[in-house]
Amino acid sequence: MKNTDFIPYIDALESLVRKACAHLDGNLDEEQIELYDLAFVQAELLAARTLIAEAAKTEDLSAACNYFCANAIVSITQKLSIRPQTFGLSPNELPNLEGLQDHLAPKAIASLGQHYLEQGLAADRLDDEKRIIRDTFKDFADDVVKPLAEEVHRKDLLVPAEILEPLKEMGVFGLSVPERFGGLKPDTTEDSMGMVIVTEELSRGSLGAAGSLITRPEIMARALLEGGTEEQQARWLPQIASGQTLCAVSVTEPNTGSDVASVALKATKADGGWHLNGGKTWCTYAGAAGALLVLARTNPDAKPAHKGLSLFVVEKPTYDGHGFEYEQPEGGRMTGRAIPTLGYRGMHSFDMSYEDFFVPDDCLIGGEAGEGKGFYFTMRGFMGGRLQTAARACGLMRATFEESLSYSQDRMVFGRSVASYPLSLAKLARMGALITACKAFTAHVAGLMDQGLGQMEASLVKLFSCRAAEWVTREGVQLHGGMGYAEEVAVSRYFADARVLSIFEGAEETLAIRVVGKSLVDQARN
Repeated sequence: MKNTDFIPYIDALESLVRKACAHLDGNLDEEQIELYDLAFVQAELLAARTLIAEAAKTEDLSAACNYFCANAIVSITQKLSIRPQTFGLSPNELPNLEGLQDHLAPKAIASLGQHYLEQGLAADRLDDEKRIIRDTFKDFADDVVKPLAEEVHRKDLLVPAEILEPLKEMGVFGLSVPERFGGLKPDTTEDSMGMVIVTEELSRGSLGAAGSLITRPEIMARALLEGGTEEQQARWLPQIASGQTLCAVSVTEPNTGSDVASVALKATKADGGWHLNGGKTWCTYAGAAGALLVLARTNPDAKPAHKGLSLFVVEKPTYDGHGFEYEQPEGGRMTGRAIPTLGYRGMHSFDMSYEDFFVPDDCLIGGEAGEGKGFYFTMRGFMGGRLQTAARACGLMRATFEESLSYSQDRMVFGRSVASYPLSLAKLARMGALITACKAFTAHVAGLMDQGLGQMEASLVKLFSCRAAEWVTREGVQLHGGMGYAEEVAVSRYFADARVLSIFEGAEETLAIRVVGKSLVDQARN
């Protein structure tokens, strides 16, 4: 069976997804279970489709593609067959699964696992420029990040200068900043793939101490490029690109979570600026940051509510440690307290409080014309953040896979290596296939974003890759046995770090229901 033979199955299942979405009432609150399931189905189908396209260009991916696609088609069909009436489907509409069994036979799966043992993951198809970028940051992750990652995690330290300063010199904070402002992004085109490559390699070294450093500059830069005035872009983008000004994003609130439109932090007009009052939470890197991207409500009476939000760049001194307090000469105050976390350590995530904190008029993104448009500027920034989160998931999965390959071959159990057992080979086969699919999917969405497209696809690749990272890191721990649960072994850190991926940059429930689900229903009815 050729890889392309799976396309009719995928076409059929996508048609059923459209029919199911058209059948639903479209009530996002009452049909959460159905929409959540359909969003993940759509994500897996698009992952399969992009992997088929990539396998057509690289023979090395053929076996992984066959296994992944067969597994996806069978599992999705089974999911829909359990309660077809819920989706307005009849059992005879579901695909006939004959012909897929060979790819899911134990011998075929074990053979794929053995292939990974001997060959590792297939090399990426990259041009010379991108290959140099990957090699450079792969070496940096191996030589600089990994030796420091465990101490940063266990002692909950701030990202050390040994990591931060070389990255500034390498220009990584300017990956989303145009060249005319001192960044690395071409002035006339996008280059999302460069950002994906760097993020993946740094995350392979450490999610918290390196892989997430460029997420906040990415979000702030895109928001400024989307809505900032020429003066604001000239003021802040060069500072972001050089790493002179580190960034944080202050959007999430204790009572709103991923419901960005319900932000309540108040911005009240004052002479020459605005006073901020309220609280934020999960503001990663807020202590070290010299600039915060703050979403605030400037019009409490706006209908719909999201049109009453505006976006500010708030400047502050930098602080080390787990807490800070900054008082302005005119009496305003900002405080931050780091939240102890299970993993994702190195940047610290803060609870924030703003008390009559004064922000000048020229810090309102877009100036007077930008008032009430903060929601849209924020969403433009988050679109890149979701793609980047998928790249972070890929890096974390690769690190887990590499450690698991090595350990399972060295560890002897009952007279033979862990890796030699069929069940271990099956685990490695699925891990490798998932990583391969996620990488193909991420590259596909990067290409769409460079064309100004891919808003829903960015949410889909985040949903799929982050869920995959939880499974891959779980199996990595399992292949290590008891040692996998020990802090001294890196896979325990990968497992803890992976759990945050499905929560930040848009919780998976919000993305699945209110972004992907809503879009699928709207498309099905048009």
